Amino acid sequence: MPARAGARVAGDERHIIALDLDGTVLDNGHLGAGDDPVSGHIDPELGDAIRELHETGHEVVIATGRSVDATLPVVEKLRIRPEWVVAANGAVTLRRDPLAARAYRREFVEAFDPSDALLRIRTRLATARFAVELASGGFLYTEEIPTGTLPSEQRRVPFEELLGVQASRVVVVSPDHRLEEFLDAVSTLGLTHVSYAVGSTSWLDIAPDGVTKASALEVVAEKLGIPASRVFAAGDGRNDLDMLRWAGRLGDSVAMGQAVPEVQQAASRVTGTVDEGGLLAALRDRFPALRP
Repeated sequence: MPARAGARVAGDERHIIALDLDGTVLDNGHLGAGDDPVSGHIDPELGDAIRELHETGHEVVIATGRSVDATLPVVEKLRIRPEWVVAANGAVTLRRDPLAARAYRREFVEAFDPSDALLRIRTRLATARFAVELASGGFLYTEEIPTGTLPSEQRRVPFEELLGVQASRVVVVSPDHRLEEFLDAVSTLGLTHVSYAVGSTSWLDIAPDGVTKASALEVVAEKLGIPASRVFAAGDGRNDLDMLRWAGRLGDSVAMGQAVPEVQQAASRVTGTVDEGGLLAALRDRFPALRP
């Protein structure tokens, strides 16, 4: 069913609606015959609701840990044209090019030299697989890792070639450790990081100092002139913690039902799991015009 046509919201009612992808918008445990593994599965009713919110004037902002290459196909699948997209856990913020309806440019890119982080982690996790996502958009890695949410331009290199580059994030994957063991080892290193599990694999993202989805969204909110009281954010992973806390201070933040307790506690409220349609329920609760 297509999104319903509705009157555009007044300026003082316009919200930022910041949405994580995997486990929030995308239910990748229920891929159908027509679903691409990169763009994932989107419940049709949820897709209609997101489009309706966008088309009536709310600013829907995808806020994901995915690379740019793996994020824009989801924007296409949602059939929306947001002005802003946040990728790489806040290290890359895209802005729609006004001269090309569906083209995006890198408006803000946060970069750092990953050498110190890589060398310190290697002392504790010698069997881990290491990679860096370059500020320019490419991806260098030492051994094969799950790549569905990473850049398409990839090159395998010796560990030493990861040092001294300009990176938007470091990725560390350790198939030999349980997530708890992995995080315990990394916690002693004093690194700025966000972490989450991908399947049964322990996976760590390390961002530039102070860079999170929240820091990127704060800049977007300022550019749009939308106050924090009119921010709605939803997510399910540890990389959503700062976003959920930030949005929940004055606005509304929602943790998905399958999120770990730490993430649920960071949000204003908890909704159903992704396969229960939790995001759609939360959006209908916050925006009554969406209710059937």
